[in-house]
Amino acid sequence: MTQNLQHGTQQQYPQHPAYGQQQPHPAHTQQYTWGNHMQQPHAPAPRRPRSATTWQGVVLGSATVAMGLIAGVWYAFSVAVMPALARSGDRVYIEVMQNINDVIENPLFFASFFGALILTGVAAWQQRTTAAKWWVIGALIAYGLVFVLTSGANVPLNNALAAAGDPAKIKDPHAVRAAFENSWVFWNVVRGLLSTAALVLLAKALPRRHRSL
Repeated sequence: MTQNLQHGTQQQYPQHPAYGQQQPHPAHTQQYTWGNHMQQPHAPAPRRPRSATTWQGVVLGSATVAMGLIAGVWYAFSVAVMPALARSGDRVYIEVMQNINDVIENPLFFASFFGALILTGVAAWQQRTTAAKWWVIGALIAYGLVFVLTSGANVPLNNALAAAGDPAKIKDPHAVRAAFENSWVFWNVVRGLLSTAALVLLAKALPRRHRSL
């Protein structure tokens, strides 16, 4: 009986030929190794260099500031400038708008107007592998529409108003104002809403720039 038990034990766990130590069955060893392999955690994703991350944050932050500035310009026109001019006579209205359109063409305005587009475009490229990607792309699309509307609607209206000449010499100032006012105000509201939407999207992108897709 004892010999049979010992014999059975030897068959289940054969002894090492040199030391006489019992060895586990090879199938047991393979199962253990396979189990450990499955339990190993995934290797962490490689991190971007700190200098690159900082530079990308500066670009995205600058795009957000530029977008906020340009959205503020359209907002000021909508809530203060145009309502105030609406109370003015035709010749005063034309003269003031001609002066505004002339004065606003300055480096500070162009820095925010073109800077918002360029910086947002650069940020969209830099954030293409982060969770901020689609937020920045959405902002770029929204502001691209602002750029198209300004160039295709507001600027031609400004040029037509300037071409009317000296307000004191215009024969029918009411007709000149009527051809300008309502259309310009409408498109300014539209570009103001689009710029504000782009600003919100960029603000949403800022805390997501450290996360990978």
